Amino acid sequence: MPNNPIILNGKLVSQSVREGLIERINVLKSKGIIPGLTVILVGEDPASQSYVRSKERQSAILGFKSEVIRLDASTTQQELLKKVEDLNQDDSIHGILVQLPLPKHIDDQLIIESINPAKDVDGFHPMSVGRLVLGLDGFVSCTPAGILEIMKYYQIPTEGKHVVIVGRSNIVGKPMANLLIQKRELGNATVTLVHTRTPDMSIHTKQADILIAAAGVPEFITADMVKEGAVVIDVGINRVDDPSSEKGYKLVGDVDFESVAPKSSAITPVPGGVGLMTVAMLLSNTVKSAENSIK
Repeated sequence: MPNNPIILNGKLVSQSVREGLIERINVLKSKGIIPGLTVILVGEDPASQSYVRSKERQSAILGFKSEVIRLDASTTQQELLKKVEDLNQDDSIHGILVQLPLPKHIDDQLIIESINPAKDVDGFHPMSVGRLVLGLDGFVSCTPAGILEIMKYYQIPTEGKHVVIVGRSNIVGKPMANLLIQKRELGNATVTLVHTRTPDMSIHTKQADILIAAAGVPEFITADMVKEGAVVIDVGINRVDDPSSEKGYKLVGDVDFESVAPKSSAITPVPGGVGLMTVAMLLSNTVKSAENSIK
């Protein structure tokens, strides 16, 4: 008998997060501070372009001082470092985000480490990561933070649950695991992290009370890999060819939604799920940075 799973609506949750920021932004403005966010986009990656446009729109709606610096793909590493350093020195900018991936001739990690940790609203700087691992307050990378907000909104308990995370990236898998093992609300989970070198991955995924798919492979998680009644969080956003679509492609997740949804108690859709939360948490981190600037 197929379930009717709860569809975990990222649009609804991200709207709730943004509404929660309005009062904090008004307090800042009463003190003469407008949250400032600058995004640097190097090159023409289509997925990055789309993501950055979304950040622009949402920042404008909330009344941020928002800017996107678009640089040619031939921009040198030194030129990019100089641009970041200029923003580090600008007191009106509270958040700096360099959109990844960068062109191959630029060292991603070097650029991330060049951002002032106080303005690291992406949560990728080693200092932010270290604070997360130690359970200290700091900037949490936006996608894992957004997943926790979805769980909070829908009152999905994590304490004592077995969470299996598929993927070990620095952006999702590792920080997600670290968040869920903390002694805190929306923590206290038992976490298994599987990846491309894990033999027979489905042995682990079938044990998950909560399955978080961040593999970067279209429709990788199929029904036979999921336990009946599991909560399924799909982080993937993949473009696959679709001749019937006007754009020539469609967006799918890392989960085969059609086969997995009937087995789930709750599931995020793609699009309309985790992706929207990533932008919302970026805005939240920027507001937090602006608040920190007056402490």
